[in-house]
Amino acid sequence: MTDAFATISLVPQPLSLGLLAVPLAPMSVALSLLAGRVIRGHPGLLDRLGDYGGRRFVIDPTDLPLCLLIQPNAAHGAVRLHRQPPSADARIAGPLAALLGLVHGTWDGDALFFSRDLVIEGDTSAALALRNAIDDAELDLGAEISTLVGPFGQMLRQVIAFAERRTGMPLRRMEEPG
Repeated sequence: MTDAFATISLVPQPLSLGLLAVPLAPMSVALSLLAGRVIRGHPGLLDRLGDYGGRRFVIDPTDLPLCLLIQPNAAHGAVRLHRQPPSADARIAGPLAALLGLVHGTWDGDALFFSRDLVIEGDTSAALALRNAIDDAELDLGAEISTLVGPFGQMLRQVIAFAERRTGMPLRRMEEPG
């Protein structure tokens, strides 16, 4: 498993720099809609967060010029993008691939933390509660996004699988062998 951590993909710098020109407000609205859908589709997510559901979490992909402020209980999952990490109860930082790998169960959070591919600051118990809630929900962001585009969902799933193969980013939850 440690060999996989040595090859965590980074977002290519031209793509990362291109995000500097993208307005954050429309993307924040889209991400909040996606978060609301995820929360409605996985009601146990907020239950699992318990008292930490009202906390503010910054997810900081270190290879992108933006970060996400997530408020799970605010308006059914508010997500706001920022250029610099805002004040929050907990900050979770690492390459985008590592953060996506956490969500999709590709990589172990403890191993990422101890290999220093992942940094947690602030209320570590809140960050752990978020991680456990996400683990239990077995989220697949690729599938969640694909359902938003209706009849184009199958085509988008193929595009996501292609992008995953080309970039090395875990963009969806892998099927369990069985």
